[in-house]
Amino acid sequence: MRIPRFYEPQPLAEGSETDLSDNVVQHVSRALRMRPGDPLILFNGDGLEYSAELTTVAKRNATVRITGSAQPRRVSPLHVTVGQAVSRGERMDYAVQKATELGMNQLVPLFTERCEVRLNNERQDKRRQHWQQVAISACEQSLRCDLPEISEPRSLNDWIDTVEADLKLVLHHHTERPLGDFAKPGSVALLIGPEGGLSETEVQLALSKGFKPVAFGPRVFRTETAPVAALSVLQYLWGDLG
Repeated sequence: MRIPRFYEPQPLAEGSETDLSDNVVQHVSRALRMRPGDPLILFNGDGLEYSAELTTVAKRNATVRITGSAQPRRVSPLHVTVGQAVSRGERMDYAVQKATELGMNQLVPLFTERCEVRLNNERQDKRRQHWQQVAISACEQSLRCDLPEISEPRSLNDWIDTVEADLKLVLHHHTERPLGDFAKPGSVALLIGPEGGLSETEVQLALSKGFKPVAFGPRVFRTETAPVAALSVLQYLWGDLG
Protein backbone atom coordinates (compact mmCIF):
# COMPACT_ATOMS: atom_id res chain seq x y z
CA MET A 1 0.00 0.00 0.00
CA ARG A 2 1.35 3.41 -0.96
CA ILE A 3 2.24 5.65 1.97
CA PRO A 4 0.44 9.04 1.80
CA ARG A 5 2.75 11.91 0.85
CA PHE A 6 2.22 15.59 1.66
CA TYR A 7 3.83 18.99 1.21
CA GLU A 8 4.44 20.50 4.65
CA PRO A 9 5.65 24.14 4.39
CA GLN A 10 7.75 24.36 7.54
CA PRO A 11 11.21 23.29 8.76
CA LEU A 12 11.44 19.51 9.33
CA ALA A 13 14.10 17.61 11.25
CA GLU A 14 14.64 13.95 12.05
CA GLY A 15 13.57 13.10 15.61
CA SER A 16 11.35 16.16 16.06
CA GLU A 17 7.64 16.35 16.89
CA THR A 18 5.74 18.51 14.40
CA ASP A 19 2.21 19.91 14.23
CA LEU A 20 0.86 19.48 10.72
CA SER A 21 -0.50 22.44 8.77
CA ASP A 22 -4.26 22.84 8.26
CA ASN A 23 -4.28 21.56 4.67
CA VAL A 24 -2.46 18.38 5.61
CA VAL A 25 -4.68 17.86 8.66
CA GLN A 26 -7.77 17.95 6.43
CA HIS A 27 -6.36 15.16 4.26
CA VAL A 28 -5.06 13.08 7.15
CA SER A 29 -8.07 13.42 9.43
CA ARG A 30 -11.09 13.90 7.21
CA ALA A 31 -10.23 12.47 3.79
CA LEU A 32 -8.01 9.49 4.68
CA ARG A 33 -9.14 9.01 8.29
CA MET A 34 -5.65 8.07 9.37
CA ARG A 35 -4.89 7.04 12.94
CA PRO A 36 -1.98 7.37 15.39
CA GLY A 37 0.82 5.04 14.34
CA ASP A 38 0.08 5.35 10.61
CA PRO A 39 3.10 6.24 8.45
CA LEU A 40 3.30 9.17 6.06
CA ILE A 41 5.92 11.01 4.03
CA LEU A 42 6.51 14.76 4.13
CA PHE A 43 8.57 17.19 2.04
CA ASN A 44 9.01 20.94 2.35
CA GLY A 45 10.88 21.81 -0.84
CA ASP A 46 14.40 21.59 0.61
CA GLY A 47 15.20 18.56 -1.57
CA LEU A 48 14.76 16.02 1.22
CA GLU A 49 12.00 13.54 1.89
CA TYR A 50 10.98 12.89 5.51
CA SER A 51 9.42 9.70 6.81
CA ALA A 52 7.04 10.30 9.71
CA GLU A 53 4.54 8.61 12.00
CA LEU A 54 1.29 10.08 13.27
CA THR A 55 1.29 10.52 17.02
CA THR A 56 -2.04 12.34 17.50
CA VAL A 57 -5.00 12.88 15.18
CA ALA A 58 -8.08 15.04 15.75
CA LYS A 59 -10.53 16.84 13.49
CA ARG A 60 -8.59 20.09 13.49
CA ASN A 61 -5.05 19.12 14.41
CA ALA A 62 -2.54 16.32 14.05
CA THR A 63 1.01 15.71 15.18
CA VAL A 64 3.78 13.57 13.71
CA ARG A 65 7.19 12.37 14.78
CA ILE A 66 9.84 12.63 12.05
CA THR A 67 11.52 9.22 11.94
CA GLY A 68 14.01 9.66 9.12
CA SER A 69 15.11 11.64 6.08
CA ALA A 70 16.54 10.89 2.65
CA GLN A 71 17.62 12.79 -0.45
CA PRO A 72 16.21 10.95 -3.48
CA ARG A 73 17.75 11.68 -6.87
CA ARG A 74 14.66 13.11 -8.53
CA VAL A 75 15.87 16.56 -9.59
CA SER A 76 16.75 16.80 -13.26
CA PRO A 77 20.22 18.11 -14.16
CA LEU A 78 18.50 20.26 -16.80
CA HIS A 79 17.09 23.52 -15.40
CA VAL A 80 14.00 24.56 -17.37
CA THR A 81 12.08 27.82 -17.23
CA VAL A 82 8.77 27.84 -19.08
CA GLY A 83 7.23 31.09 -20.31
CA GLN A 84 3.63 29.99 -20.81
CA ALA A 85 0.97 32.23 -22.33
CA VAL A 86 -2.01 32.37 -19.97
CA SER A 87 -4.95 30.25 -21.09
CA ARG A 88 -8.40 29.74 -19.67
CA GLY A 89 -9.35 27.54 -16.71
CA GLU A 90 -8.38 23.90 -16.90
CA ARG A 91 -5.99 24.41 -19.85
CA MET A 92 -3.60 26.45 -17.70
CA ASP A 93 -4.02 24.06 -14.76
CA TYR A 94 -3.12 21.16 -17.04
CA ALA A 95 -0.02 22.95 -18.35
CA VAL A 96 1.20 23.71 -14.82
CA GLN A 97 0.46 20.21 -13.54
CA LYS A 98 2.17 18.33 -16.36
CA ALA A 99 5.14 20.69 -16.57
CA THR A 100 5.69 20.09 -12.85
CA GLU A 101 5.54 16.33 -13.31
CA LEU A 102 8.09 16.64 -16.11
CA GLY A 103 10.59 18.53 -13.97
CA MET A 104 10.30 22.20 -14.91
CA ASN A 105 11.86 24.55 -12.34
CA GLN A 106 9.98 27.76 -12.98
CA LEU A 107 6.84 28.69 -14.88
CA VAL A 108 6.12 32.31 -15.77
CA PRO A 109 2.53 33.04 -16.90
CA LEU A 110 2.69 35.46 -19.82
CA PHE A 111 0.29 37.96 -21.37
CA THR A 112 0.68 38.08 -25.16
CA GLU A 113 -1.04 39.87 -28.04
CA ARG A 114 -3.47 37.02 -28.70
CA CYS A 115 -3.95 36.00 -25.08
CA GLU A 116 -7.70 35.86 -24.33
CA VAL A 117 -7.28 36.13 -20.54
CA ARG A 118 -7.03 39.51 -18.83
CA LEU A 119 -6.58 39.72 -15.05
CA ASN A 120 -6.42 42.67 -12.67
CA ASN A 121 -3.77 42.66 -9.92
CA GLU A 122 -6.01 40.98 -7.34
CA ARG A 123 -7.08 38.22 -9.71
CA GLN A 124 -3.50 37.74 -10.88
CA ASP A 125 -2.40 37.07 -7.31
CA LYS A 126 -5.28 34.65 -6.71
CA ARG A 127 -4.57 32.76 -9.94
CA ARG A 128 -0.86 32.57 -9.17
CA GLN A 129 -1.63 31.10 -5.73
CA HIS A 130 -4.01 28.62 -7.37
CA TRP A 131 -1.39 27.56 -9.94
CA GLN A 132 1.21 27.20 -7.18
CA GLN A 133 -1.15 24.83 -5.36
CA VAL A 134 -1.63 22.86 -8.59
CA ALA A 135 2.16 22.52 -8.75
CA ILE A 136 2.31 21.43 -5.09
CA SER A 137 -0.29 18.71 -5.69
CA ALA A 138 1.67 17.55 -8.75
CA CYS A 139 4.83 17.34 -6.61
CA GLU A 140 3.00 15.21 -4.04
CA GLN A 141 1.83 12.82 -6.76
CA SER A 142 5.05 12.66 -8.78
CA LEU A 143 7.39 12.23 -5.78
CA ARG A 144 9.23 15.50 -6.38
CA CYS A 145 11.04 16.83 -3.30
CA ASP A 146 11.77 20.26 -4.77
CA LEU A 147 9.07 22.80 -5.48
CA PRO A 148 8.89 24.65 -8.81
CA GLU A 149 8.21 28.36 -8.70
CA ILE A 150 5.07 29.78 -10.29
CA SER A 151 6.04 33.40 -10.86
CA GLU A 152 3.89 36.50 -11.00
CA PRO A 153 2.23 36.91 -14.41
CA ARG A 154 4.18 39.23 -16.70
CA SER A 155 4.00 40.67 -20.17
CA LEU A 156 5.86 38.76 -22.86
CA ASN A 157 8.07 41.78 -23.57
CA ASP A 158 9.18 42.11 -19.94
CA TRP A 159 10.01 38.41 -19.61
CA ILE A 160 11.94 38.21 -22.87
CA ASP A 161 14.14 41.11 -21.75
CA THR A 162 15.13 39.49 -18.44
CA VAL A 163 15.10 35.69 -18.81
CA GLU A 164 18.50 34.00 -18.79
CA ALA A 165 19.39 30.47 -19.94
CA ASP A 166 22.10 28.63 -21.86
CA LEU A 167 19.55 27.93 -24.59
CA LYS A 168 16.40 29.93 -25.26
CA LEU A 169 13.76 28.32 -27.48
CA VAL A 170 10.53 29.63 -28.98
CA LEU A 171 8.05 27.05 -30.26
CA HIS A 172 7.42 27.99 -33.87
CA HIS A 173 5.90 25.42 -36.22
CA HIS A 174 7.17 27.19 -39.35
CA THR A 175 10.74 26.12 -38.67
CA GLU A 176 12.33 22.76 -39.42
CA ARG A 177 15.39 23.18 -37.21
CA PRO A 178 15.89 20.06 -35.05
CA LEU A 179 17.08 20.09 -31.45
CA GLY A 180 20.08 18.04 -32.52
CA ASP A 181 21.58 21.24 -33.95
CA PHE A 182 22.16 22.61 -30.45
CA ALA A 183 24.93 21.78 -28.00
CA LYS A 184 23.86 20.25 -24.69
CA PRO A 185 22.77 23.08 -22.35
CA GLY A 186 22.60 23.21 -18.57
CA SER A 187 19.51 25.41 -18.67
CA VAL A 188 16.69 26.08 -21.13
CA ALA A 189 14.09 28.83 -21.40
CA LEU A 190 11.04 27.71 -23.34
CA LEU A 191 8.53 30.20 -24.79
CA ILE A 192 5.04 28.85 -25.52
CA GLY A 193 2.35 30.98 -27.13
CA PRO A 194 -1.42 31.15 -26.56
CA GLU A 195 -4.15 29.20 -28.32
CA GLY A 196 -3.96 31.53 -31.33
CA GLY A 197 -0.18 31.38 -31.39
CA LEU A 198 2.40 34.11 -31.05
CA SER A 199 2.15 36.98 -33.50
CA GLU A 200 4.88 37.36 -36.11
CA THR A 201 6.01 40.51 -34.28
CA GLU A 202 6.38 38.55 -31.03
CA VAL A 203 8.30 35.76 -32.76
CA GLN A 204 10.67 38.27 -34.33
CA LEU A 205 11.12 40.00 -30.95
CA ALA A 206 12.03 36.66 -29.35
CA LEU A 207 14.53 35.92 -32.12
CA SER A 208 16.11 39.36 -31.68
CA LYS A 209 16.61 38.56 -27.97
CA GLY A 210 18.49 35.34 -28.66
CA PHE A 211 15.66 32.80 -28.79
CA LYS A 212 16.01 30.01 -31.35
CA PRO A 213 12.95 28.74 -33.25
CA VAL A 214 12.16 25.06 -32.84
CA ALA A 215 9.32 22.71 -33.77
CA PHE A 216 8.62 19.40 -32.06
CA GLY A 217 7.34 17.48 -35.06
CA PRO A 218 5.09 18.35 -38.01
CA ARG A 219 1.85 18.88 -36.06
CA VAL A 220 0.67 22.01 -34.24
CA PHE A 221 0.06 21.51 -30.52
CA ARG A 222 -2.56 23.18 -28.36
CA THR A 223 -1.08 25.58 -25.84
CA GLU A 224 -1.51 23.14 -22.92
CA THR A 225 -0.05 20.22 -24.92
CA ALA A 226 3.06 22.10 -26.01
CA PRO A 227 4.89 22.08 -22.63
CA VAL A 228 4.21 18.37 -22.21
CA ALA A 229 5.68 17.48 -25.61
CA ALA A 230 8.58 19.92 -25.37
CA LEU A 231 9.61 19.01 -21.82
CA SER A 232 9.43 15.30 -22.61
CA VAL A 233 11.85 15.73 -25.50
CA LEU A 234 14.15 18.10 -23.60
CA GLN A 235 14.36 15.81 -20.58
CA TYR A 236 14.98 12.81 -22.82
CA LEU A 237 17.83 14.52 -24.66
CA TRP A 238 19.48 16.48 -21.86
CA GLY A 239 17.71 15.69 -18.60
CA ASP A 240 16.78 12.52 -16.72
CA LEU A 241 14.30 10.71 -18.98
CA GLY A 242 16.94 9.14 -21.22
